Amino acid sequence: MKSMTGYAYRESLINVSSIKDSSGKDSKSDSITASVEIKGYNSRFFDLTIYLPPWLSSLEQKIREYMISRFSRGKVELGIRIRKENAAVSVVINENAAASYKAAIEKMAKTLGISEQPNLSLLLGLEGVLEIETDRDAEKYWPFIEPLLAAAADSFEAERIREGKQTKEHILANLVLMEESVKSINVHVPEIESLIKENLRLRFTELLGDKIDENRILSETAVLLMKYTIAEELFRLSSHLSEFRLELERNPSPGKKLDFLCQEMNREVNTIGSKSQLLDVSRLVVEMKNALENIREQLRNVE
Repeated sequence: MKSMTGYAYRESLINVSSIKDSSGKDSKSDSITASVEIKGYNSRFFDLTIYLPPWLSSLEQKIREYMISRFSRGKVELGIRIRKENAAVSVVINENAAASYKAAIEKMAKTLGISEQPNLSLLLGLEGVLEIETDRDAEKYWPFIEPLLAAAADSFEAERIREGKQTKEHILANLVLMEESVKSINVHVPEIESLIKENLRLRFTELLGDKIDENRILSETAVLLMKYTIAEELFRLSSHLSEFRLELERNPSPGKKLDFLCQEMNREVNTIGSKSQLLDVSRLVVEMKNALENIREQLRNVE
């Protein structure tokens, strides 16, 4: 069993000086610092949000496919950051922009009657004259991001398993309480049926005195037993509890199935409570409802 909540962070300083870019040239970057952060929250379905630098957007599909292969439920936020050390930078002069600026300044100077000509420092300070190009080949970084992503996902998985183990222990403790309550209520079933028969006979005696029709009593008793006995509900509840325990042990991601079984168990417990004529049974029903609510609360965090 796994929890849906968890957190993982991995960071690595990676030497990329030997990697070739998409043009086949060696990268001049000495190193990058890459980090992967994963956060998990409760959710009925798998909801993945990925945060990437814009220039890494081409890797999003690979990252999404990898995360889908690892996790099946919960809201997951994944962020990847890249910080370059000594990043390779190319400075390019936009000659057209510089020429346009110069022509415009000279025209304005002539209009104003100013003889001064624009100098180089002025032109270089204008927007668009110098263009800086950095190495933005996302694919070449994937071989380094992928193992870091895997390490973070492993850590995230371990955290979810650790929390899931604790959650399972709490669920099992409440499951035992329900199983013990069912056993205790089963002991009272003959008493409940006997009470139904006695009450019915008393009513007939009050109405008819000594003129009691035994066949009528038996017929009415059978009808009331079908209406008020809880044997059938207890049988179904026991079956659901057994299936719940089996699912808990055999399914690594049992959240959805267990949630459904809780709904079915809640229905049976409510029916038993509505039919209950004994104070001891009513008390046990309250205990089962409390245990079932605790289980459902824990299941909100189960994958």
